[in-house]
Amino acid sequence: MSQEKSKSSNYIAQAWLVILLGLLYGGGLAGVQLSLKDKIEENKRNEIYSQIPELVQGADREKVEALVLTGADGKESVVYKTLNSDGQVAGWVIRAAGSGFADRIEVLIGLSATADQVSGIFVLDQKETPGLGDYITGADFLARWKDKPADGSIVIVKGEAQKEDQVQALTGATVSSDSVAAIVNSAVKNMVEAIKKQK
Repeated sequence: MSQEKSKSSNYIAQAWLVILLGLLYGGGLAGVQLSLKDKIEENKRNEIYSQIPELVQGADREKVEALVLTGADGKESVVYKTLNSDGQVAGWVIRAAGSGFADRIEVLIGLSATADQVSGIFVLDQKETPGLGDYITGADFLARWKDKPADGSIVIVKGEAQKEDQVQALTGATVSSDSVAAIVNSAVKNMVEAIKKQK
């Protein structure tokens, strides 16, 4: 009986040790996250600005203005107004996020100067399945979005895209492809009218 009591108290001690270590490590990670928050945001900002010329043809990285616009949902969002070397509007970039297959996906959506076409997309952050869903970051998949309508009508298809509003899904990662389409469609529908009022 005393041996069973000894085992029981040993399990309790080990459980408390695991809980204590979990709290210590969790607190340590939270502290690191808080201390590096500004640096993380600065790195993300630099990544956004470095991608703008890739998303909007003719955009000058040095001539980008971050605007806070109110979308159709009544919430404020940051939209990047891009200018060309002559100071004319080259296009727009929307930062948007939504749920993917595994976790949150964050994207940049480039729009034409008239905000009626998607000029490109870039995946800023994702944690999709390696070797399948994470191919949403690949150049081949991202190229499929160029010149698609910016009206929230883009659909993912399993075969080759036959229409202007279709994007071919990644093989074996239809859910991740659909997630990107949902994020793009939602962000565009929400922000396009506010963008068009900026001209």
